Amino acid sequence: MYAFTFEAPSSTAAAAQLIAQGGKLLAGGQSLLPSMRLRLANPEKIVDLNGVAELAGIRREGNALVIGAMTRHMDVASSADVKAAIPALADLAAHIGDRQVRARGTLGGSVANNDPAACYPSAVLGLGATVVTNRREIAADDFFVGMYTTALEEGEIITAIRFPIPKRAAYMKFKQPASRFSLVGVFVAQTDSGVRVAITGAASCVFRHAGLEAALNQSFTPQSAAGVKIDASDLNTDIHASAAYRANLISVQTQRAVEKMLGAS
Repeated sequence: MYAFTFEAPSSTAAAAQLIAQGGKLLAGGQSLLPSMRLRLANPEKIVDLNGVAELAGIRREGNALVIGAMTRHMDVASSADVKAAIPALADLAAHIGDRQVRARGTLGGSVANNDPAACYPSAVLGLGATVVTNRREIAADDFFVGMYTTALEEGEIITAIRFPIPKRAAYMKFKQPASRFSLVGVFVAQTDSGVRVAITGAASCVFRHAGLEAALNQSFTPQSAAGVKIDASDLNTDIHASAAYRANLISVQTQRAVEKMLGAS
């Protein structure tokens, strides 16, 4: 790595002051540290959030779960509150990476990084969650802008994410076997305002699929999802899969998610 200075604040306010001075936030470090080791990133100052206790934790607030940004994947996966309120979210967290990644990776770090194949962005978008920062609240539909790009402004820190509790939900992930990132992941949720379908791993950024949502709002069955043609023109083609293959996976994984939800009801 290139040389850098290391700061370990104990509050969100102190962290905000340090990043205003040019610091780079460190949460779980699952993306930043590998980039630094390869000298693809050269931050002069690292601001470690691991000592900021107020940023971690899970609590129920009315008809929503509020999960702190520094909450580890393993804590989301094992939380009795998450399992009771949004079991699909606990299941998603339980299958991120491997045990080492789940022990260090954080909800806020994953969402802020917005890797196009990450799992958490699909849950945030699929559930219509709200990203809470030290400055404001951002609706999920406005948060994910593009590849590794979000609506966060310079110096803005995610403090928590508020997940509305759906009627039911499911996440189906077809993983790339080496990295365990999503080749295609589909999060389906039945909410008070209708069905939401969020897809990760298939394009340059997580996105909602209007055609699948419309079909499932009309008839919530696997057959209804199967009848939707998935356009492959804007999907990724790489060494792992073609755009056409990913389009087929979107359809298949959506059908499986619906089957799972119907089977659990």
